[in-house]
Amino acid sequence: MTRNSFDQGLQQLHNDILRMGSIVEKQIYLSIEALINQDGELAVKVENDDDLVDALQKEIEDKCVKLIAMQQPLAKDLRNIFTTIKLVTDLERIADHAVDIARITRRLIGKKYIKELVDIPKMSTMVQEMIRMSIDAYVDGNVEKAYEICKMDDEVDKLYKMVFIELLEYMRKDSSTIQQAAEFLFVCKFLERVADHTTNICESTIYMVTGEQVDLNE
Repeated sequence: MTRNSFDQGLQQLHNDILRMGSIVEKQIYLSIEALINQDGELAVKVENDDDLVDALQKEIEDKCVKLIAMQQPLAKDLRNIFTTIKLVTDLERIADHAVDIARITRRLIGKKYIKELVDIPKMSTMVQEMIRMSIDAYVDGNVEKAYEICKMDDEVDKLYKMVFIELLEYMRKDSSTIQQAAEFLFVCKFLERVADHTTNICESTIYMVTGEQVDLNE
């Protein structure tokens, strides 16, 4: 394999990550739309489309292995390839959380919500933006943007804590709300974990560019 074809292979990996990131971001969006509208069919679609994400993960990992096998990559090239493998793992887990939310939605079909969903959609919008930005930072090798996204994670954590306290208060005041409030708490926790996975992506991007391992999930 020539250097030129190797570089083309790396570029193809970036394109694949962009495609996977777009699919995963949409999965999160659709899972929350299903929750808001109590749309069982949309929830099932989110669950079924998880197979697409899993297949793409395997496809990208196979390409990474072939790139390593067909040429002796430079240290920076290896960091690029290993970062890609870590990224697809985080993206696949984000998609899993979309499925988790879809399953909660199906359990809540036909039940009157204890409150209007305002903060959960807000959290979802924030984490979708984080997914988009983290993938862009990876493709562009933008370390500064990667650090910026960490600050967004702090905002998601603050919102999560606020919603957590609010839902606990619902449970304290009225025991009949406990089951549904607990489901909403799980949704918020899954979104908070999505934000953590995007932070992992940013850590991987920083390592890819600088060779420095950092911990942004503090």
